[in-house]
Amino acid sequence: MTRVLRLFALCVLSLLLGCDAHRSVTVLRFWAIGREGEVLAQLLAPFSAAHPEIEIKIEQLPWTGAHAKLLTAVAGDATPDLCQLGNTWVPELVALKALQPVDEWVRHSTIIDRSDYFDGIWATSQMRGQSYAIPWYVDTRLLFYRKDILRQAGFNRPPVDWVEWRTQMRAIQRLSPDKTALFLPLNEFEPMVALGLQFDTPLIDEAQARALFQSADFTTAMRFYIGLFAEGLSTKMTDQQISNVWTEFGRGYFAFYISGPWNITEFKKRLPASVQGQWATAPLPGPHGPGASIAGGSSLAIFKASAHPREAWMVVEYLSTPNVQERFHELTGDLPPRRSTWNLPAIAQDEYAQAFKDQLERVKPTPRIPEWEQIATELRVFAEHVVLGDYSMEEGLARLNESANRMLHKRRALIEAGEAL
Repeated sequence: MTRVLRLFALCVLSLLLGCDAHRSVTVLRFWAIGREGEVLAQLLAPFSAAHPEIEIKIEQLPWTGAHAKLLTAVAGDATPDLCQLGNTWVPELVALKALQPVDEWVRHSTIIDRSDYFDGIWATSQMRGQSYAIPWYVDTRLLFYRKDILRQAGFNRPPVDWVEWRTQMRAIQRLSPDKTALFLPLNEFEPMVALGLQFDTPLIDEAQARALFQSADFTTAMRFYIGLFAEGLSTKMTDQQISNVWTEFGRGYFAFYISGPWNITEFKKRLPASVQGQWATAPLPGPHGPGASIAGGSSLAIFKASAHPREAWMVVEYLSTPNVQERFHELTGDLPPRRSTWNLPAIAQDEYAQAFKDQLERVKPTPRIPEWEQIATELRVFAEHVVLGDYSMEEGLARLNESANRMLHKRRALIEAGEAL
């Protein structure tokens, strides 16, 4: 009898172990890009430990090839469950009907609080009143400047509007005529877009798919931008025409530079010891006070074809918690999209990041249309031709507007037919 009971116990134990070994596991495919993809496994380790029933397979994509791979995956019905998307890519994938709307999940979430997100950043993933992604990290442009050079020119604080900014640049130029007050690379369209976002008139009428680059507001912004080169306050160069930004900023070749949060880490690492403590960040000046800037960065999106949207949403919620975002900032330097995260020690004590918090309250999304990246390239071409004197600003704006409207022709036709998003 004892032997029979032992055999029975062994059989039961074997069955239990067998069931555990074959327990159902949900496999999620997660595509992440660049540096974020490198740290994602480390960031997700606590989630995986708490949820052994979910296996997350991470594929790291380079920024250079990610966009093309995403479009190929959509065309071939081979999308992942979850993906990191550059904010300017969201409209294109929404137009392709590839993404799950997230509003219903947000409404029932105890973790993601819409009111805790910077408004301009949240707006980047909204199309026609629906949200299609959750902001993961934010990117915007503001001023990096040399405090010591400003002091030498007679100023104890950075500029807050265009008049002060131009006044300070003129004083710096008089101080060192062989240098330049501002480095504004001709091959970067982002500073130009940021200046254009200072006003109420949008760059593109999204509802009608019409370019507005000849509006009075954008003309005013471009007059200021082009005037900086005409007056010699910025050199007519690309970023390939100098040794590198960090070396030239460190030796004082220029005192102002418009850039994003990734350069906080680079300047800390690359500037000489003699300059550390002599540079700072400040919100971008506007026409009449602190100005707007670009709402960039990346968001987390769930693909419509995912077989496991509930589990994918669990991952999005986990990555959206403030303490996880704080850890994400420590690993990458990326800035969080939630105001509450900015109160946590790792970022609240970063003096260079605080100007970004101020700027994030005044960011605006770039036009939420699939054609935007092509149009942005035309902006760069416009700047080079006008600054180098190939044609006047008025002619350049007319050419830019015409080119953008050509790109938007198909979208206008769809809108007129009632078929566009």
